[in-house]
Amino acid sequence: MLRIGAHVDQADPIAEAAARKADLVQFFLGDPQGWKGPVVQYEGGPAALRAAACEAGVDLYVHAPYVINVATTNNRVRIPSRKLLQQTVDMAAEIGARAVIVHGGHVLAGDDPEVGYDNWCKTFERTELKVPVYIENTAGGGNAMARRLDRIARLWEALDARCDLTNVGFCLDTCHAHAGGEDLVDVVDRVKAVIGGIDLVHANDSKDAFDSGRDRHENFGKGRIDPELLVAVVAAAGAPVVCETPGGVAGQATDIAWLRARLSG
Repeated sequence: MLRIGAHVDQADPIAEAAARKADLVQFFLGDPQGWKGPVVQYEGGPAALRAAACEAGVDLYVHAPYVINVATTNNRVRIPSRKLLQQTVDMAAEIGARAVIVHGGHVLAGDDPEVGYDNWCKTFERTELKVPVYIENTAGGGNAMARRLDRIARLWEALDARCDLTNVGFCLDTCHAHAGGEDLVDVVDRVKAVIGGIDLVHANDSKDAFDSGRDRHENFGKGRIDPELLVAVVAAAGAPVVCETPGGVAGQATDIAWLRARLSG
C-alpha cells in the first residue's frame, strides 16, 4: 500500500500527521519565501524530531524554500540558492528526512535553456547530497527548466552525463503538470520513459484550466482534474504521496482518506 500524507506546518509535524492519519509529512524548515538558513521549530530540535518520527512511524520530507533557483544566470540568486539548498539538505539529514524537494527553477527570458541545465549540473557537482534531492515539475514560469517534459528530459540527459544521480530524483506534481500543459492521461509513462522513475507524487487537484500556467491547488474532486484520472496517475506512479491540498487538517484528512479508499478499491 502506498504511503500517503500531506504538507503540514513545521512546528509539530508528528502531531500534524496524527491529526490527518498520515503516513508521512512534508514541511518547510523556515520561511519558504526567505533566504535565512533552515531552522527546526520542533521542541527539542532536530534529534528530538528524528526520534519522534521514528517512534511514530512517520516519514519526513522537506520542501526547500520557493526562492531557490539554481538554474538562473542571475548570480545574486543562483549563488545564495546553492548555499541555501546545501543548508536545507544538511538540516534534512539531521532530522532523518527521506528527501528534499526543490523546484526546477528557470533561466532569464533571453537565456539559452542549456545554461540552466549546466547550472543544475554545477549545483549537484558542488552539493553534498546527504539525503536525496527531488526536482519537482512546475506549473509555469518564463523559460522554466521543469514545466514541459521535453525540458525535464534534457535536464536529466545533462545531469546523467556529468553527475552521480544516486541521490537525485523526481517529484511529479499533478496540479503543476495539468496547469503546465502536460496531459495526465499518460504522463507517468512519459516521465518514466525519459527519467526512469518517479520518486514522490504531489497529488493535487487544480483550480485552473489545462495549460493555464497557474499554480493553484484544490481538494480532490473540486477542481479541474478528473478525480479518477488523478487516482490513476498516483497508482501508476507507485511512489509515496503528499497531498498539498487546502483546507487544513479537515481538508487534507478527507483527501487522504478519499485517495486511500480509491487506491484500495
